[in-house]
This record gives sequence, C-alpha cells and structure tokens, in this order.
Amino acid sequence: MSADAAGDRVRPSQGGVRIDHTTTEGTFSLDGGTWEVENNVWVVGDDTQCVVVDAPHDAGPILELVGDRRLTHVLLTHAHDDHVTVVPELLAAHPGAKVALHPDDRVLWDQSHPDLAPTLDLADGDVVQVGDVELFVLHTPGHAPGACCFHARDLGVVFTGDTLFLGGPGATGRSYSDFPTIVESIRHRLLALPPETVVLTGHGRATTIGDEKPDVEEWIRRGH
Repeated sequence: MSADAAGDRVRPSQGGVRIDHTTTEGTFSLDGGTWEVENNVWVVGDDTQCVVVDAPHDAGPILELVGDRRLTHVLLTHAHDDHVTVVPELLAAHPGAKVALHPDDRVLWDQSHPDLAPTLDLADGDVVQVGDVELFVLHTPGHAPGACCFHARDLGVVFTGDTLFLGGPGATGRSYSDFPTIVESIRHRLLALPPETVVLTGHGRATTIGDEKPDVEEWIRRGH
C-alpha cells in the first residue's frame, strides 16, 4: 500500500477536512554521517485552512499543496534535520503559522535552526484543531526524545513520523534515541489505537495498526 493509496482510502470529514500528500528529497545528517532520504509530507485541512505535518527539504511542493489556504500550524513529529529543513520558508510564506514541537527535541532543533525558536510547545494530550477534525498529540519518545505522533480519530489516521513504519520501529542507533523506549512508546501509545487506523509515516509506505501489532516480539528479537 503506497502512501498515496493510503490517502485515497481516507475519506474526508463531514466538514471537508482531507489529507493531501507529497514527497521531498534531500539529506539527513547526524553524528557525522549524511544519508540521502525521501520524506513524506502530509497536509491536513479543508478549503480554507490547513496544518502541515513536517517540513523537509523543499518548500515548493509543500506550499503548492497549501495553496491559498491559511496555514495555522507546522506540526513537527520530531526535529531531525530532514523533518525541519524548510520551516523558515514556510513561515516566510505564512507568518501567522505556529511551529509546534515537543520541547524535549530542542536539542536536535537547535542544530538546524539555532536562531529560530518553535512557537508552540507540544505536550502529550494536546489537541490541535483543523476544521472539524481534532489532532491528538501522542508523545512517543524513542527515535528522538521529543518525538510525537498526531492521531486524527475522525479520519481514522495517525501520523507517526519516524516512530512507526511498515515493518517496525524507526531507527534508534544514533544519538538521542533508545530502542526499549521506542518499543514501549509503540506498544502503549500506538498499538492501543483501533486496528483499522491507517499509519501515515515520515518515510515510505503506509500501514495499519492492525498489520503491525502482531510483530512486536519479532521487533524485540531483531533489535534496533
């Protein structure tokens, strides 16, 4: 199931909130290494307003999806550089937008944008409203200390960034990450969601909670 196919499966809300998708390409750098990556970008909104989930690499395709709508929030699943690259460009185009990040990820954010501070500190249990849809913030540390997922109950979707992918957890072999922590985050926060919940990830193809839930013990045996 491709990311686009998953988006096609998600029906708009009664108020017309839909999910738009694009990908951008660039690099991820940490601990002295650099890797080529392709990132998913998700735009959630109706015809008048929207939020962007992550801001990687190239602002052009993201701003094209936003169009003439009011961008209210840039929701960051975490602050690795490949997820926050073009925040300044999005703010330049939409100066009223709030940049939302969990404060535990400031140590990573400051490596990319030392002269720019997020404008909204995310906390577990927060709710971000877009149109008639509520996005519930789930703090899911492990891949990064401030990693968060955004659960849109009304759409049957969770945006997981790099916490949960098709086939298992995100990587935990680099600084500020921890494998037992990410497994616990997934087990207690994500796998508790309804099994039909569509998982829209930071990279690669989509999956569902029900498809991933049976494989937890295999992940643990495999390790990070």
